[in-house]
Amino acid sequence: MPRLLYLLNVSNPNRLSADSGFTFADLLAPALTDAGAEVTVAAPVATGDARVGFEPTRAPATKYRARFDPGLDGLADLIRRTRPEVVVANQIEAAPAIRAALLEAGTDALIAGYCHYLPFSFADDGRLVPDPSLDDGGLGRSVMLAFSAGLAACDRVLVHSSTAASWTTAAAARMSVELTEKMHVVPAPRDERLVRDPADVAVPDGTAHAVYNHRLYAHYGTPAFTALARRLVAEAPVQLTVMDLFGTRSPERVRLDPSPERHRDELAALDGVTIATDRGDRIRYRNLLAGAHFGIAPFRPGCPWSMSVIDCQGMGLPVIAPRTGWLAEHIDDDLLFTSPDQAVAIATRLATDGEFYRVHAKRAHAATADLTPAAVAARYLEALR
Repeated sequence: MPRLLYLLNVSNPNRLSADSGFTFADLLAPALTDAGAEVTVAAPVATGDARVGFEPTRAPATKYRARFDPGLDGLADLIRRTRPEVVVANQIEAAPAIRAALLEAGTDALIAGYCHYLPFSFADDGRLVPDPSLDDGGLGRSVMLAFSAGLAACDRVLVHSSTAASWTTAAAARMSVELTEKMHVVPAPRDERLVRDPADVAVPDGTAHAVYNHRLYAHYGTPAFTALARRLVAEAPVQLTVMDLFGTRSPERVRLDPSPERHRDELAALDGVTIATDRGDRIRYRNLLAGAHFGIAPFRPGCPWSMSVIDCQGMGLPVIAPRTGWLAEHIDDDLLFTSPDQAVAIATRLATDGEFYRVHAKRAHAATADLTPAAVAARYLEALR
C-alpha cells in the first residue's frame, strides 16, 4: 500500500462542517488507513483520526491564491520530509507546481488530482462557460486554463460521477489535454453519522417538512430556488427549512460575494420558511435532517455531485431536483422536474401519498449503499494503481 500525501485546501477553516472537501478527507483518510495505506494530510486543520499524519499548512487568503499561488518552496520541502509515493492534489490547478516540486525533491511520485469542483459548465449551445464564482475581475478563463494545465500534469484524474467524467473530458479536449487513460470515477463517501434505516423515517400525514441544505451563493442557483420556495409554501402542503451553513462570514468573503447574506435575508422574509443553523455541530445537523421529510437539490449549473444531497438520502429523505447534470444521473426519475409546476406537484405528492413517499425513502437510502467510506477507499486505491 502506498505512502500517500493528501494536499487539502480548506476554504472554510472557521466552519468545517460547510467544507465538503474537508469532510471528504475526514471520512476518507481513516478508511484509507484501515485499508493499509500510510496517509499524511497537509492542510490548515487536522482530520479527526490520530492515525493519519498531519502537516500543517496556511489557509490561502482567497480562492484565487489557492489556485495561482500554491507555494512551490513549501511544496518541495513538504515532499522532501514525507517522501510520498502518491500525492493527491485536491486543488487541480496546483498540479504543475506539485510536478515541479517533485522534480526539485528528486522523487517520481504519482500525482492524482481529485476534481472536487469544476470551474466551468456547459451552456445549452455547447459553449464552455466559466463558473461565475471564479470569474471575479475576469479571472474565469484563466482559472479554466490553469485547471486544464493541472489535468495535464496529473497521472490520475479522479471525479465524482459519470457526468463529471464526461464534462471534464470534454473541457480538457478543448485544451488539447487527453484524459482517456487517466480518468477514474470515484464518488465521495457518505457520512456514516448521517445514515438511518428508512423504516425509521416518519411518513408525512398531509403536510411535509422540506429542507434545503446547500450554500446560498447565487451561483448555486439560489435565485431559482427562492422562486420555487415561494411557490412551495404558498401552493403545496409544505413547510421549508433553509440551512444557513456559513453563519457570520468575514468582511473579506462578503466583499468578494455578498449573495449568501442577501438570499438568506430574502428567504427569511417568506412565510412558511425557517432559517436554521447547525452551528457546525454534526449531531445538530443530523437532528435537523431527521426532522424533515424530503430534501431539495441545488439549482447550480454544472453540479458534478452534492454532499448535501447524499446527506439527505443517507437519512432516508427523498430529494427532489431539477433535471440537469449529475442530479439527472443520480436522482430517481419520479423526483426530477423541469418546471416549478412539476416541482410543486412532486412535493405535494410526497406530502399526501404515503406509499409514494415510502418507496422513495427506501430508494433514497439505497442510492448511498455503495458509498460507505470503506467501499470508496477501495475504489480510490484501485484508481491509484
